[in-house]
Amino acid sequence: METAIRPGEAFGTICDLILNTIWVGVGTKFYEAKSEQTMKPAINLLIITTTLASLVIAIPVKADSVAARCAIYPKGQKQPSASAPCVFSQRQGYVSIQLQNGKRYDLKPVGDQPGNYIDQQGQAAYRQAGLGDRGHIYKMSTESVYVYWDAAASLPSNPPTSTKRGISTLRASQANDRINVRSQPTFNSSTPHYGLPGDKVEVIRCVQDTDTPGSDLNWCNVRFVQSQATGWIRSDFIIFADGGE
Repeated sequence: METAIRPGEAFGTICDLILNTIWVGVGTKFYEAKSEQTMKPAINLLIITTTLASLVIAIPVKADSVAARCAIYPKGQKQPSASAPCVFSQRQGYVSIQLQNGKRYDLKPVGDQPGNYIDQQGQAAYRQAGLGDRGHIYKMSTESVYVYWDAAASLPSNPPTSTKRGISTLRASQANDRINVRSQPTFNSSTPHYGLPGDKVEVIRCVQDTDTPGSDLNWCNVRFVQSQATGWIRSDFIIFADGGE
């Protein structure tokens, strides 16, 4: 049996439907508004964090650089092939020398041995004595680079060959190995005494190793700090002092 709806009841039912629809709409908007307000701080924080991270990534880490003057001495030559302004950079043991003509030297430190490097061709390179507080000398396989801190200074016609520097340390593959100290910069000379790994020495000067053709090593005249004995030791047995050899 169908139930009849009186006119008054129909009107009330319609009003109820309209009011319910309005309340549902208002409630939904209110919820959306509250949700948006709640989300806005989180969204803003995410945007700020992302922006700061982008800025940090975009900022490069700069090395310690200084304007200098460089002289290039080809291997075995006493006259420089070039002399021009350059930029010297050093960071965490890595050394870069940028010449004005575009040529660049990149030296990677070898382990924890200051003064011993590998260049971009994988060849051995060394920091040597000779300039004192005026600069550094870097010896590569085919040439040596003299870096002078005074960029405006005129360079000597011949490379300096003897200036005593800081304290260096002897090293060897085994802790108890004896390191022969030669009377001359060659294996074909007498051995008046020897040193041990860890001995402290002053590097007086270094010269090219002539025992082996094409050798990248040097012989260095050293003075032992404790005994004051002097003699020649090949550069691969020396951990050179910081600040140049």
